[in-house]
Amino acid sequence: MDFFADILMGFQTTFQPTNLVYCLVGCLIGTLIGVLPGIGPTGAVSILLPVTFKISPVTSIILLSGIYYGAMYGGSITSILVNVPGEAASVVTCLDGYQMARQGRAGPALGIAAFGSYIAGTLSVIALMFLSYPLSKLALAFGPPEYTALIILGITILTYLAQKSMIKAMMVAAFGFLLAYVGIDMLTGKARFTFGISNLMDGVGILPIAMGLFGVTEVLENLGPSEELSLSRTKLGHLLPSRQDWKDSWKPITRGSFIGFIIGIIPGGNATLASFVSYATEKRCSKHPEKFGHGAIEGVAGPESSNNSAFAGGLVPLFALGIPTSVATALLFAALMMHGVQPGPFLIPEHPDIFWGLVASMYLGNIMLLIINLPLIAMWVQVLRIPQRILIPLILFFCIVGAYADNNSFFDVGVMMFFGVLGYLLKRFDYEPAPLILAFVLGPILEKSMRQSLKISGGDFGIFFSHPISVILLGLAALVLLSNLFFKKQTGLADEKV
Repeated sequence: MDFFADILMGFQTTFQPTNLVYCLVGCLIGTLIGVLPGIGPTGAVSILLPVTFKISPVTSIILLSGIYYGAMYGGSITSILVNVPGEAASVVTCLDGYQMARQGRAGPALGIAAFGSYIAGTLSVIALMFLSYPLSKLALAFGPPEYTALIILGITILTYLAQKSMIKAMMVAAFGFLLAYVGIDMLTGKARFTFGISNLMDGVGILPIAMGLFGVTEVLENLGPSEELSLSRTKLGHLLPSRQDWKDSWKPITRGSFIGFIIGIIPGGNATLASFVSYATEKRCSKHPEKFGHGAIEGVAGPESSNNSAFAGGLVPLFALGIPTSVATALLFAALMMHGVQPGPFLIPEHPDIFWGLVASMYLGNIMLLIINLPLIAMWVQVLRIPQRILIPLILFFCIVGAYADNNSFFDVGVMMFFGVLGYLLKRFDYEPAPLILAFVLGPILEKSMRQSLKISGGDFGIFFSHPISVILLGLAALVLLSNLFFKKQTGLADEKV
């Protein structure tokens, strides 16, 4: 009975006028960000984090979440019509979506992308609703050794799943941990890594780091002459998929929803990875794999479903364990912390309005996006005509204002610019910025749990091997590392044979 009472409370929270407006605004901004190539949902959430200072925690989470899953919807529009992904998770949609548009089937492609995203979003929210509370109960059995092992496993999987080099991902994560330890030591009260700079006594804020890595970096990457997009003149026609389209798509949508949710739960899993895995799965399951890349509707339905459900999957460990598994959930973690709300096992019982309000808003947001996307597709495509010379200064302006507003400090603006340049260099040399943000967020949790563990054991590291859960988690981390070495060795042997 409490379960249904909690759901009712969530809808009552969401239907408050303020939350309803912010849910709609988040969906609109998210769709706009998804349509515009380059910025991406992570950059948008980073830039708009300062907006949440003056609103309640539940309203800010509803707004930021709406931006993120709204971008998943919007990214498919440009992928299908102009072969330009609005954000990374929509790259796979270009393969078959654009081919469908060239064949005069842009309408069904856009329709199945919207309906698939809606179905996957709804299914994933249901799964989030049923899994988070039991897991938060289970998480109460976690002590400091278990949390230490869990974070080590998470960072290990994150670096293992890195799209580039695992070594480079580990180097970036190590730098993120070092940044997390700048400031006053929580136990001794001594300054660490401050180099005599008083502004670093309180540590480095996540806001200037995130805005630099994902906002300013995008500005720097888009400087210079930009290519004009040739907008497709294909007539959209009817957007409702035919009976045959639904017959071909319902299994990919179901599989994509499941794949995206599971990948979202895994540390390092994200919407981009989910869409690639879904596409590969559909191609393997298809009786006609040769159609993929030539306008197969399954190649649109599966990835578009999986990238939407991955976000809800990432919320499970965030709310149940207090562990963000992706950059998107790390930014939500930061938003909650800025409002004095600690994500973890106690969040749902202590702040039920935040969890159930978010769940209800995601139900409503998916319906809003379905209504927004289908009738207004022609309008969203025209957004692509906005020149870069207008967009780039606006993005930079919001970044500077946001960084300054955090602490009314020009030092934070300088920190943001530094990380903007750093992010640009990281991308130029094939280093991924995501491990840095996640390590920065997880660093204080890891330090606190490890030091508590060693204090309990009197400095004996054996405590991590005397608890069954921590032994299992550390064993999994070791297996991940060993498997990487094994596969690299196998790849090297294969190359030699060739």
